[in-house]
Amino acid sequence: MSDSQSAFTIANDVRSGRQRARDILEQHLERIDAREADVHAFNLVLRDEARANADAIDAAVAAGDDPGALAGVPIALKDNLCTRGIDTTCSSKILQGWKPPYNATVVDRVHAAGAIALGKTNLDEFAMGSSTENSAFGATRNPVDLSRVPGGSSGGSAAAVAAGFAPLALGSDTGGSIRQPAALCGVVGMKPTYGTVSRYGLVAFASSLDQVGPFARDVRDAALLLETIWGHDPMDSTSIASPLPSLLDGIDKGVAGLRVGIVEELTDVEGIDPEVRAAVGKAAAALEAGGATVDRVSVPSTMYGLDAYYLIAPAEASSNLARYDGVRYGLRGAGDDISVMNANTRNDGFGSEVKRRIMLGTYALSAGYYDAYYGQAQRVRTLIVRDFARAYEHFDVLLSPTSPTIAFEFGSKTTDPLAMYLSDVCTIPTNLAGHCAISVPYGNDSVHQMPIGVQILGRELADALIFRVARALELSRGA
Repeated sequence: MSDSQSAFTIANDVRSGRQRARDILEQHLERIDAREADVHAFNLVLRDEARANADAIDAAVAAGDDPGALAGVPIALKDNLCTRGIDTTCSSKILQGWKPPYNATVVDRVHAAGAIALGKTNLDEFAMGSSTENSAFGATRNPVDLSRVPGGSSGGSAAAVAAGFAPLALGSDTGGSIRQPAALCGVVGMKPTYGTVSRYGLVAFASSLDQVGPFARDVRDAALLLETIWGHDPMDSTSIASPLPSLLDGIDKGVAGLRVGIVEELTDVEGIDPEVRAAVGKAAAALEAGGATVDRVSVPSTMYGLDAYYLIAPAEASSNLARYDGVRYGLRGAGDDISVMNANTRNDGFGSEVKRRIMLGTYALSAGYYDAYYGQAQRVRTLIVRDFARAYEHFDVLLSPTSPTIAFEFGSKTTDPLAMYLSDVCTIPTNLAGHCAISVPYGNDSVHQMPIGVQILGRELADALIFRVARALELSRGA
C-alpha cells in the first residue's frame, strides 16, 4: 500500500475483498511504530481494539455483508472525543484515567461506517492552544520538520494524517483548531457549519463555537468523512434538524460562474508572511482560470474577531470547566475541606494556559465587567455575522490565508501568548459567525519548504460549495 492510497480506495478495496482490513491496519501500525516516538501524534494507540475491529470487518465482508462507506479505513480520534471505556484526557492531568461511559456521536458514526479507530490523538490541553505545546503529555511535532510545531489545538490529528499514520482523523475547531494545523502540516482540514455535526460527547471548551470536523490527505476523503459524521442528533440541542445535502455529488463540478471574494482584512492583516499572501494570489488566479470571477472584498469587523473571541471563548470555558472539581472526574487533590480540595485539584490538574483562560473568562463574566467585556464581545460577534452576510450578497465564497505564517519553531511563541493567539487571526471569524471553512494545501515556502494553506470560507450550510471550490483548487495544483 502506497502513502497516497486514499480512504476511498481503501474502503472500496475492503468492501470488494481486494484488500483485507487487517492488512491495511498492520501497515499503518508499522508506520506508527517507525515514527510515533519522534512525532508523538497519539496519547493512546488502540492496537488490540483496532485489530479486533479489523478482523470483524473482514469477517463481515467474507459473509457477504457491507461494513459501510469507511470499511477498513484507519482513523485517528482527537482525545477530547469521548470513547466508551477508553481513556479520554483532553491532554490534561485533571482527566487522566477517566474512562467515559459512552461514545461521542461522531465516534459511533465512524464505527458504524466501518472505520477502525487507531487511537486518541494529542492536543493542546482542553483544546486551548495553537501549537500542541500545551499538552500535559508532551508536545506533538510536525512530521514535515520535527523542529517545528504542527499547529493546534488538533495538532495530533493533523500530524497523524500528515505522517501517514491514518488516512483520516477527527478534530475539533473552536477558533481554527482544525484548519490552522491542517495548513501547517500540509493536509486538508475543514470546519463545518455550526450545528451540522453533533457535539454530543465532545468535551466542551466553548459551546457556542466548538465544532467537530475532518482531516484528510485530499478533499474528497474529507468530504467522505464529513458525510459520515454529520446530520441531526437529538442528543445535541444545537443540532440542525433539516436534511443536509450530499457533499460528494457535485464536488467535481468546478468553479465556472462562481464569484470569489478575497477578504482584504484577513489577507492584508499585519503579520501575514509575504509567501502566504502570494499563495492566496496564486489560488485566486487558479480559480479565475477555472471560470470563476475573483475580486477583493472588505469584511470590516473581522479585524476585531480576535479580540471578541478571546473574551467569548474564555468566558464559556470558565463555565464549562467548573465541573472539574475533584469530585466527579479524574484527578483529586488533597485538602482538609472541600473548598481546599477543589482548589488543589484545579491547581494541580490544569496547565498554565488553561488557568490563564479560565481567569480571563471569569473576569469577563464578573459583576461590573460583564457588559463592558462579554456583552461588548457578543455585539462585535453580531457585527461580524452582518458583515459576512453583506459580503455573501456579492460573492459565493471567500478566500484568505489559513494561517499568517508557516509552522513556527518549538518554543518561539510560548512566552508570548499574544503572538500565539495571532496564529488564529484568519480562522476565528468563521467560528464567531457559525459558518463553514476549509483549509487546502497550496504550495510550500521557498526557504524551509514548509506547507502553506489557503482557506475557503462559505456562509452557513454552504459546506458542499466550499468542498467543490476546494476540490478545484486541489486539482489546479496537480493533486
